[in-house]
Amino acid sequence: MSLARVPPLWPNSGMASRYPEKEAAVKARFELISETLDERSTRLWAAAEAIAFGHGGEYAVQRATGVARSTISAGMAELRDLPGRGPGAGRQRKPGAGRPRIEASDPTFVAALMDHVDPATRGDPERPLLWVSKSCEELAEQLTGEGHPVSPTTVRRVLKDEGFSMQKTRKILEGQDHPDRNAQFEKVQDQVKRHIALGQPVISVDTKKKELVGNYANGGREWHPKGQPTEVLSHDFPNGVPKAVPYGVYDLVRNEGMVNVGVSGDTAEFAVASIERWWVSMGKEAYPEATDLLVVCDCGGSNGYRLRLWKLALQRLADATGLAISVAHMPPGTSKWNKIEHRMFSFISMNWRGRPLVSYEVIVQLIGSTTTKKGLTIRCELDTREFVRGKKVSKAELRQVHLERDEFHGEWNYSILPSAAAT
Repeated sequence: MSLARVPPLWPNSGMASRYPEKEAAVKARFELISETLDERSTRLWAAAEAIAFGHGGEYAVQRATGVARSTISAGMAELRDLPGRGPGAGRQRKPGAGRPRIEASDPTFVAALMDHVDPATRGDPERPLLWVSKSCEELAEQLTGEGHPVSPTTVRRVLKDEGFSMQKTRKILEGQDHPDRNAQFEKVQDQVKRHIALGQPVISVDTKKKELVGNYANGGREWHPKGQPTEVLSHDFPNGVPKAVPYGVYDLVRNEGMVNVGVSGDTAEFAVASIERWWVSMGKEAYPEATDLLVVCDCGGSNGYRLRLWKLALQRLADATGLAISVAHMPPGTSKWNKIEHRMFSFISMNWRGRPLVSYEVIVQLIGSTTTKKGLTIRCELDTREFVRGKKVSKAELRQVHLERDEFHGEWNYSILPSAAAT
């Protein structure tokens, strides 16, 4: 029921005000709360005031508030019909009022909408919205052009009613296509447990994302005085810009690690040189009786299981240290499960969030100052040596590697013995 507003002093009321002070009080109360009332609450409030006013209350409230007498009478009837806030108490209009929903007026609308957003339709190059953002505005425009006039608000409401919601992609499909994925995880875990039980060092290694060195934007946010953000260059032009190549070594037992920040290529020689730096500066002192080193790494990059140079460089390390080096590769596509990723690299990223990495010194200091409540410590050094990309290893050189393959996926699980021990 629409509220018919009329001037407070209605010339056709037929009644003069007998209680001007009471009417003034009603008017004052109405002016205080009128902005907070909807149709139904206004109707019921005016009716309650009329009842409380007594004889002539409908006319008095009409004059004081401007609410039509028919509306007041309807409110009085509603109060009588709904004792105790009975059925319909939460409605402003009678059931059935307002425009019918599009599902009722256009029975084919929902099917047309689902045809545009159903994942089963993806891949059809003829679909008009396949290559554009499927926003509610785009969907409404397309459906209207197909004979289903609709607003973006209605599209949003129908999508929610049909169980849709705004979602981002989820990274869960890594390595799921390999049949021995879980078996290799168990193999790696068994090797880690065995080496730790024997008191032998176990390290997790990987290359962190390469970083541009300079006044460039870095992801994340940091506290600054309001309106005074750190100003950085508006564009990243990687050609000719120095890059930092952080290769990390994480000790699974001691919860400590080392990051070797390179200035040239991320090669297999650089990866093994980083492991050697960790052994000389940290590992040898922590494990003076060690005879075997277990290296857990992913399947690709500078420590990939297919790289001949990786195995040849490990042979040189084994000869230099006298350690038998066992290698356990994570299954393909599962690098995020490598311990170094979430036990060390993630905290480095949090420590330098929102800060431009303007120099190698800043990078080394930020990495070296990273710690956690569980006692993580990181040693960081800058490696200025030049590591040449694209080195080839001949079959003759590869035969010099004293490599013993495990019976289970020997390409992923193998040991490299020092030359002295092999002979």
